[in-house]
Amino acid sequence: MTEIENPLGTEKISKLLIKFSIPAIIGMLVNALYNIVDRIYIGNAEGLGGNGLAGITIGFPIMIILLAVGLLFGVGGATLFSIRLGEKRPQEAEKALGNAFSLLVISGLVLMILGQLFLTPVLKMFGASEVVLPFAIEYMRIIFFGAVFQIVSSGLNNFMRADGQPQLAMVTMFMGAGVNIILDPIFIYVFNMGMSGAALATILSQFISMVWILIYFFGKKAHHRLQFKNMKIEKSIFFEITALGLPNFLMQLGNSLLNIVLNVNLHAYGGDIAVSGMGIVNSIQTILLMPITGLVQGTQPIVSFNFGAKKFSRVKEAQKLAITAATIIVIIGWIVTRLFPKVLVGLFNREPELLKFGTFALKTWFLLLPVIGFQIVASSYFQATGRTRSAIFLTLTRQMIFLIPAILIFSNIWGLEGLLHAAPFADGMAALLTGTFYFISLKQLTTKNEETSVVEV
Repeated sequence: MTEIENPLGTEKISKLLIKFSIPAIIGMLVNALYNIVDRIYIGNAEGLGGNGLAGITIGFPIMIILLAVGLLFGVGGATLFSIRLGEKRPQEAEKALGNAFSLLVISGLVLMILGQLFLTPVLKMFGASEVVLPFAIEYMRIIFFGAVFQIVSSGLNNFMRADGQPQLAMVTMFMGAGVNIILDPIFIYVFNMGMSGAALATILSQFISMVWILIYFFGKKAHHRLQFKNMKIEKSIFFEITALGLPNFLMQLGNSLLNIVLNVNLHAYGGDIAVSGMGIVNSIQTILLMPITGLVQGTQPIVSFNFGAKKFSRVKEAQKLAITAATIIVIIGWIVTRLFPKVLVGLFNREPELLKFGTFALKTWFLLLPVIGFQIVASSYFQATGRTRSAIFLTLTRQMIFLIPAILIFSNIWGLEGLLHAAPFADGMAALLTGTFYFISLKQLTTKNEETSVVEV
């Protein structure tokens, strides 16, 4: 594909950002409904309620690991795909697509087998009490059977955007989430399938999304198709994809570890009620931050392509607009959590004790929410431009470097309330550190832009 054919290098940045990011934002919000809708239906179902919520919350770190693997090969492969297109190397881009697909399928099958073999001991290690364990097992056993569907669909969705089809990527997510929303009440309430019904609705919807994406990439409408000759994994491409996807993978892995540490300490200091309440807070956090993830996904191909094409002024403009949009989004979310905390928690469960704890936890956990948008977008810049080590370090700062130690230390000193205040502490520190790295890098990019301009003259 030539530069003239690819609008990423020529079209107005603000228009590109709207074109790529809004569908991704809507898509991520819809995608977030997979887990959130399950929690809403389970939390309000007779016989499930708080214990059902706690069961999903205990299993949530495992679901994050499945997502992490999809992002490792999906975002990593799509980033390499976009960079190769920017360098005018379409055949190498298609090799990245084929290799990434093979890696997604293989990893999905491996995780499905491991999940069935070790589910019970893993859930116990992750903090499941004897009361909550049966609920968690019933849900996660079925989720693992659909591991391939989740990993392949989430991974290839990134390629669909990079292939110039952001609207189609959004429709794919709508389709999957729509099926989940329809099937959840049928399986849970009509067929009385409980936790199994919620899990079955989820994996069926992910299967449909996967099939839809594969039809596109094997069909004639794709600009760059999946071809069997490109599916043989090449060592060099594997390492490039893995390196580029590692920041997202480690960030989600850190998120999974964070949830494990959080659940264990919540149970120690507040019991199953605290675990259930934090499950609600995590669901609301997903709704608030998924738009930022979508914004990053929409910005990534723009930044990667123009960085590969040495159009550094366009890179800076895309980043500036993305950070502005992200900050507006999180400020709106922060205001909503200040004004309507009880309403938000009450959507999931209205048991008085759970409502009281959930409301307090929500307001405390999100104290410094307005700075998170900048931190996420700024750290993603390093990944989009191939600076893997910096990207890995910065994406891990909030969860691994600041939040997990703060949870352990603060809870030991101040108990449950200290645990909840660990989040705003980590948010503030991570934003400061990321800002330092980011603004130094922008100065370097300005120098590169000036040098490029001189060469062109």
